[in-house]
Amino acid sequence: MKTRIKLLVCFLALFAVISCIPLQKYNDLKDKKQKTDKERDRLKSMNDSLTTRINEMTAEIEKLKKLINPLIDDTTIRGRAYRTLTSQYNQVEAQYELLYKNFERLKKEHDDQEKKISNKLFNTQDDLLKKEDDLKKLDISLQEQKNKLETMKRDLDNKDLELKTKDAELKKQSNLLDEKNKKLSELQGILNRKDSVVKSLKDKVTNALMGFENDGLTIQQKNGKVYVSLDEKLLFKPAKWDVDPKGQSALKKLSKVLEQNPDINVMIEGHTDNVPLNGKTAIVDNWDLSVKRATAIVKIILKEAPNIDAKRLIASGRGEFCPIDNASTPNARQKNRRTEIILTPKLDELFKILENN
Repeated sequence: MKTRIKLLVCFLALFAVISCIPLQKYNDLKDKKQKTDKERDRLKSMNDSLTTRINEMTAEIEKLKKLINPLIDDTTIRGRAYRTLTSQYNQVEAQYELLYKNFERLKKEHDDQEKKISNKLFNTQDDLLKKEDDLKKLDISLQEQKNKLETMKRDLDNKDLELKTKDAELKKQSNLLDEKNKKLSELQGILNRKDSVVKSLKDKVTNALMGFENDGLTIQQKNGKVYVSLDEKLLFKPAKWDVDPKGQSALKKLSKVLEQNPDINVMIEGHTDNVPLNGKTAIVDNWDLSVKRATAIVKIILKEAPNIDAKRLIASGRGEFCPIDNASTPNARQKNRRTEIILTPKLDELFKILENN
């Protein structure tokens, strides 16, 4: 009974202390108290259970007292039962003592926490005062900045008209740039189509002249043109300008390709080596020979492809002045004795754009 009174006094003291602390700490302590109450109730229930057990054991003892006469000599059993009950009672008493110690510990923790909270509140109040001073300083600084911004705004307003004038000029320049970009795109498109036409033309010429490669014929695509180069041995005898039958066969196939591609200009260039002629023929010099050879090829092309517009063809003699190999060897001179047929796509669209520009 005394233990219960002590416990009640402790709870009342705990309640009085809790009422003085902040709400959050109060709630925390309240939770701890509830846990303690649960533990107390559990221990109390255990105590009641033990008390009931003691009562039951007491009743049993009473029964045993009535039956003890036959067993009066069996004192050992009674002593053991008594010691067991005494041990159980001591355990209950120890549990009550532990509960009281826990209460004291919780009360001490509460006091420590309350002290910490009080110190924290004091420090927080001091920090708030400092921040209030900082805010006042910041407000003054912001006002100064506002004044500066208003001054800057007036300056910007003064420059706005100038910027609008420049913006109009920039738009005008931008429109001109767009027009130039458009024309550049058109030019690029024409150049791309030209490259496609040149590649297709090279393929057609290659297919048409297939079989003549080993006879001194080469086909190249460079600088946006197709170059068909024919060695002297494929077309002419030395110092002659009459085309041999094998050369005529190659030119006949080439003529059909040119006839089927009317948008291609054709230049025939005759080239010789640098060995002077002996003067026994009607040919004056190498330059004269190169022109006659180019003209002979033009005539064969027009004969084999009469639908070709003669305006597309140019006969040109370069003589010895555009050699492939500058060496003075028989092999170098043989390379230089050649005829080049240069195929160039018409660029009328490109020229029109350039003229308009």
